[in-house]
Amino acid sequence: MAKGEKKRAMRGRAGRMQGGRGSGRSNTGTVRLWGRHAVEAALKNPNRTHRKLWATREGEAALDGELPEDFPVAYADVTDLARMVARDAPHQGLVLECEPLPDLHLEEVLDEDGGPVLILDQVTDPHNVGAILRSAAAFGAAAVVTQDRHAPPESGVVAKSASGALETVPWIRVVNLARTLDTLAEREFWRIGLTGNCDTTLAAALPTGPVALVLGAEGEGMRQNIEAHCDALAKLPISNAIESLNVSNAAAIALYAVATRGE
Repeated sequence: MAKGEKKRAMRGRAGRMQGGRGSGRSNTGTVRLWGRHAVEAALKNPNRTHRKLWATREGEAALDGELPEDFPVAYADVTDLARMVARDAPHQGLVLECEPLPDLHLEEVLDEDGGPVLILDQVTDPHNVGAILRSAAAFGAAAVVTQDRHAPPESGVVAKSASGALETVPWIRVVNLARTLDTLAEREFWRIGLTGNCDTTLAAALPTGPVALVLGAEGEGMRQNIEAHCDALAKLPISNAIESLNVSNAAAIALYAVATRGE
């Protein structure tokens, strides 16, 4: 920012971002977020209710936009902030306490976005879910869907790994993934389960219409019932030198394949 240039004020409670979208609610308490990208995105998200920001002077100055005059800010040093977050978490001088994002239903996002849908079957590592949200944002996915009881809660770890994408990619939590896959079939989505136990590559399995990509937990893969609800199974053409990819890496490659099909 040039010297003397005034930052634009953040809109709303602490900022409103046009088109901001929330994720499914995983808890009823407050959520603590940290790191510049995660905090800044949350402050700009109109679906967030913010409680308080703890910040160093440098951390607040690094934000893109100015907080409203009445926004509750408590200034703290780096050591104090480190006590408020996960051990060794890179808070970058910013910790935000806010309410969880509101619930969303899959039908809401399918009506407004033609991108692929990612179905995560018992992917529980918050770093992986955050990284998948980041890739989903990069490649224009319509939503990430998880089963409510077998996925990490909304948290600072997820938000930091997502680097802001938690606020922009709908994270839909459902009771039953199989029923969700049935709903996607009714909406004419071609459901592709990613697995190493097949001969068809993802490129060969991709259709021209809407796609739902189904990924299972590392090691165990998709459950049998979820696999049975897929229209096709496909693998990524990786070298025999490695057994499998991290699920977040596999999601990014699969999303890229969808984004570039037909080129």
